[in-house]
Amino acid sequence: MRETIIVIDDDNKITSMLKRALAFEGYSVTTAANGAEGLKAMLTQDPDLIILDVMMPQIDGLEVCRRIRESGSQVPIIMLTAKDEISDRVRGLDMGADDYLVKPFALEELLARVRVSLRRRIDVSAKLDTILNYEDISLNVESREVKRGDHMIELTTKEFDLLHFLMQNPNRVLSKDTIMEKIWGFDFSGESNVLEVYIALLRQKMEEHGYKRIIQTVRGAGYVLRGES
Repeated sequence: MRETIIVIDDDNKITSMLKRALAFEGYSVTTAANGAEGLKAMLTQDPDLIILDVMMPQIDGLEVCRRIRESGSQVPIIMLTAKDEISDRVRGLDMGADDYLVKPFALEELLARVRVSLRRRIDVSAKLDTILNYEDISLNVESREVKRGDHMIELTTKEFDLLHFLMQNPNRVLSKDTIMEKIWGFDFSGESNVLEVYIALLRQKMEEHGYKRIIQTVRGAGYVLRGES
């Protein structure tokens, strides 16, 4: 069965171009001209991935992303934005987006990220270890729930994948390249700060309620899941 992708963008040239390109790659594609249409499409379909523009009238992409995550859906979301500011990226990630591209973008790069996002979704669902534990953290792969102590921690898809990888390798220093390859699947040469953004967001959530830092930075080497000594 062909994977289904919903493209939500108010720029008809972009939606038409992406529909042709994605259909040529073998995907089933639905387009929506605004956020409201995109949310309606979500009700009638069970998409495998969503490509979502940020800047749209009435209901913008950030609000669409928030509503999708609020509904409980963990469908991968790639956001398209004309803004290249760190604050805009953080807002998108914090709303639950898994990835983003700054316009104008290369079609080949978008297609690569689509393939990686879809592959990651399949890989995660196929994991054999249902529950991982490290110190006071519990991660359920099937339900995608994370608990620290007595508190449930709500994570976006990529935050969950990042924590999952770290918990599969406790007390092992993982280089940035290793993490990027595992979570994103290819080189982010033009997005050198994306991992730092995700680490900061993940730390903020994991350290709520006064919990100690568990994700450590090893200067010049990478990151490690390790309690503070």
